[in-house]
Order: sequence, then structure tokens, then C-alpha cells
Amino acid sequence: MKKILALVLTGIMAASIVGCGAATETADAALSTAGAAASQAADVASSALEDAGVDTSAVGEKVGEVSSEAQSAITAALSSTALSDGTLTVGTNAAFPPFEYIGDDGNPDGFDIALINAIGEKLGVKVEVQDMEFDSLVTSIGNKIDVAIAGMTVTDERKQQVSFSDPYYEAVQYVIVPADSTIATADDLKGLKLGCQLGTTGNFIIDEIDGATEQTYDKAIDAVNDLINGKLDAVIIDKNPAEVFVSKYSDKLKAIDGKEFEFDTEDYAIAMPKDDTVLQLGVNAALELLRTDGTYDKLVEQYIANYSAD
Repeated sequence: MKKILALVLTGIMAASIVGCGAATETADAALSTAGAAASQAADVASSALEDAGVDTSAVGEKVGEVSSEAQSAITAALSSTALSDGTLTVGTNAAFPPFEYIGDDGNPDGFDIALINAIGEKLGVKVEVQDMEFDSLVTSIGNKIDVAIAGMTVTDERKQQVSFSDPYYEAVQYVIVPADSTIATADDLKGLKLGCQLGTTGNFIIDEIDGATEQTYDKAIDAVNDLINGKLDAVIIDKNPAEVFVSKYSDKLKAIDGKEFEFDTEDYAIAMPKDDTVLQLGVNAALELLRTDGTYDKLVEQYIANYSAD
């Protein structure tokens, strides 16, 4: 399936140079090697291209090409089993502000939730969000939920179980410590009692720190509360939620950039069923369109840049 769709999309990009006829020929060549199900998905993509009528002489031809290619992938994504009922069931953990939290109406809200709703709108499907424990999200994909969005970092370990969308946000881990703490480097963390949310990158980092005693929590705020109460020496968590928590307890806590501890930057992405290529391409296409039309930047401004913990 991946090979067939890659060939179809190659044909789509060729349209910007030699017109829709060449793209159709490329797609036809791909279809000759496909099975029935793959052929049907690719056929839909080819039809969408023909309907789009890419005009390479137009002033905005680049935008038109991107939109045409993305829309073709989105149309093909509707053949995914995950979208067969017209609903994208999404798992999240609504305790990771500003990416996800419980809104005033009692439902999950935040940047990730707004983003996945916008993706669902591009895909033309209804979005239903389920609040779950973070550590159960990956194993729930393909049975309880279709995809997961929860400030989830792309790791090789997770790639063995699920596929990921293109990254939608770059992050780095921060270290939260008491306001009067002298902790400043990676060596200072050795042998300490460190807290993190279960199943997160912080969890993996602590496992590699010599002599550290690890305490995991279902919710990051519980780790922060134990830090305030003197039960932990530090908490390792992503930058944005770290800044949110410290803003609420600025007299008691401070946050230190993970670069001071030589932590690597990481990418957030949407997790989905392993090797569901049409869904993956469709989600990526929707992300591309949201970046192109300015929606993504507006959501960053609304939910991340202007987030207030109050």
C-alpha cells in the first residue's frame, strides 16, 4: 500500500511540470501493480487530481500544487478502516497544559485538541476525544481509539508499535526544582529522587541517570505537588507544561532548560495504527494544509503563546 500511494503522489507532483495527463499515466502504472483495495484508494486519489485541474501558469501555482496533492491524499485516507465509520476516535491525556487540559466545559481542550479537531475538519470526519491515562494510549490504538495526540514524543520504541504523523511540534525536557535548589547540571541529578509522568520522555531520561530513584505518576501535577511537599528533589517534564506549573508556584519552584542538562530536543507527533499508510498520508496532508492556510500558527498563538494557568 505504501509503495502504491508513493507512486500516486509522485504522479501528482509531476503534474506541476507536465500537467495532469502525465500524473494520470504515472498513477495508471502504479495501479497495474496494485491489489484490489490499494487500487481503489489510488484511483480515488487520481480522480481527485483530475478534478483539481492544476494550472501551472497561475501566479499561485505552488499553493495550488500543494493543495491538490494534499487533497488527493486526504480523499484516499477515507478508505482507511479507522475512518470507515466517519468518526476519528482520539485518545489524549488531559493533564498536560497547554497541549491538553480539561476546559471550562468539563471536556478536553488545549493545543493538541484544537489541532486534531482542525485535522478532522480537513478530513471531513467527526472527531471524538477520549481522556485516558498517558501510559495506555499507545496500546489502545487500533482497538479503543483510532489515533492518539497527547504531546507524545516520537521514539524508536513507540515506532515498533505504532506509526507517526509528521512532527507538529519540537520540544525539550525541562527540570523543575525547588526555588532555592542548587541543581544546575546533569551530574547534579545523580543519586537524587526524581519524579515524572509515567510513560513520558522524562521517564526514559531518569532511567539513564546514575543512582537516581524514580517516582512515576499518572498525572504530571501529582509529581509537581510531591516536589513542593519535599518528597522529590526534581521533576523532569516537557518545557511548556513545566513553565505552566512553575507560573502557578513561582515562589516555590523554578524551571531549568533541559539544554543545561544536555537533553536532546524531541518531536511531538500523532500516533496511529501501525502501517496504516493511507491514514498517515491523509493526516500529514491535513497538517500541511493547516500550516499553509495559517490555521496552525493561529492555534500556536492562541493555545501556547497566550496560555495562562489562571
